[in-house]
Amino acid sequence: MQLQKLATVILTATVVVLTAAGATADLATDMIATDDGELTFFPINHATFVMTCGGKAIYVDPVGGADVFGDFKPPDLILITHIHGDHTSVETVQTISTAETVVIAPTTVAEKLGKSVPGRLHILANGESFDWGGITIEAIPAYNLSEERRNFHPKDRDNGYVVTIGGKRIYIAGDTEDIPEMRALENIDAAFVCMNLPYTMTVARAADAVLAFAPKIVYPYHYRGEGGMSDLEEFKKAVAANPEIDVRFLDWY
Repeated sequence: MQLQKLATVILTATVVVLTAAGATADLATDMIATDDGELTFFPINHATFVMTCGGKAIYVDPVGGADVFGDFKPPDLILITHIHGDHTSVETVQTISTAETVVIAPTTVAEKLGKSVPGRLHILANGESFDWGGITIEAIPAYNLSEERRNFHPKDRDNGYVVTIGGKRIYIAGDTEDIPEMRALENIDAAFVCMNLPYTMTVARAADAVLAFAPKIVYPYHYRGEGGMSDLEEFKKAVAANPEIDVRFLDWY
């Protein structure tokens, strides 16, 4: 399945692709230029994606088994945001990780993975950072604000991440609402922002947060909820209040 998906990769997808009806088409991949070469984003599903740059492969919240990653080299780095099953799969990490893989995760994920996972496990708490091979990973808080959602993602448990690679800062929100720590981010080149109910936040709140920290590019992800898919066109229209923010849609589902 992934092989067929990547057969349609758009290697020059730095512009918005339009359908005949004028709606934004989903990109099979996208890339941005960095000081270390092209940084390419490969959406896998929902919250899972792969980043490649300078010969390194970074897997984000890998789930779904080893087969979905068959077109990629084994991960040099794995980033895991939190313990929920659509973000943490012990079996997947066990089968894709090698002795050289570095796995970065919060404490609760490390406890779930246990000692049987190959590679080197490094625990990051909110506010901590880790330098790895010229790449810096900062753990950003990720939690719910709304009273009715706090049990999904309590404060001080989960991570988002800012990854600095080749001089570019990439924000990965994980599961969160529009928290002050997100709104205070600066100099973000590309952001992956969640928006689904009842687990994270509304489209309107996600758009408002994006307008607050103003990344150069924003990729909606993790937008499937109990009521179906969030309205990405509504998100794009709201973010258009700042025309300097480039909203790009990737093929997640």
